[in-house]
Amino acid sequence: MDRRLVLLGASNLLRGFRPVLRAARAAWGGPVEVLAALGHGRSYGFRSRFLFRDLPAIVDCGLWRALEERPRRPTRALLTDVGNDIAYGAPPDQILGWAEECVRRLRGMDAEVVIAGLPVERLERLSPLGYRVVRSVFFPFHRWHSLAEALASVRTAEEGLRRLAAQHGATFVPLRPEWYGIDPIHMRPGQWDRGWRAILFAPEGAVAPPSAAEPAATPSAPRLYLLRPERRWIFGREQREPQPALLLPNGGSVSLY
Repeated sequence: MDRRLVLLGASNLLRGFRPVLRAARAAWGGPVEVLAALGHGRSYGFRSRFLFRDLPAIVDCGLWRALEERPRRPTRALLTDVGNDIAYGAPPDQILGWAEECVRRLRGMDAEVVIAGLPVERLERLSPLGYRVVRSVFFPFHRWHSLAEALASVRTAEEGLRRLAAQHGATFVPLRPEWYGIDPIHMRPGQWDRGWRAILFAPEGAVAPPSAAEPAATPSAPRLYLLRPERRWIFGREQREPQPALLLPNGGSVSLY
């Protein structure tokens, strides 16, 4: 039976989009239907902006309607980049509420849910200067607190995600510090395959299941990066795009929201 992969996240997941898709197709063999809500600066609860492009909140986007309308099939969902909303000034309780709403909806559709933690260990190594650099480079227009306050929010959110996974029968995956380099919030490219496979296949103990057949070539990262989502705003003007945005060579598809 065809498999479905639901991907929720921000810039980390966007960077890892191709490694995740390639690993899923290689392991699962047949067609994989992908529904994804991701992108630079993506928020679970706020409409988010990156440069001149806005995207709807993950909890409010069209992905949920699409899941309700499409036939049920074996589904694995990745919930990632939850800490991104700390940079928007959202308190951990609010962030965890958005995450729980996503998990509740997915579990209601019988999806296997994998929740990625936050890079706590790597962030704890930041110096005050390093924190100011990260804040200035990646979140120059966002409201941030002190390093101590930011770390407290990260730790609280991480513990909340662990509890959320336990309460809803999801799999929690802690993020390993060796996956990160100078940039403490984005996996370094040399670890993309290892890190994303560990997250994607966490229900199997991070070991990929055997492939039934080697899939046709996975689209390139630039092609995936340039796909248009169902709804976005460019310079404040709304754009709509029919989904799926891409049909895969083996019969699968990619839909973006």
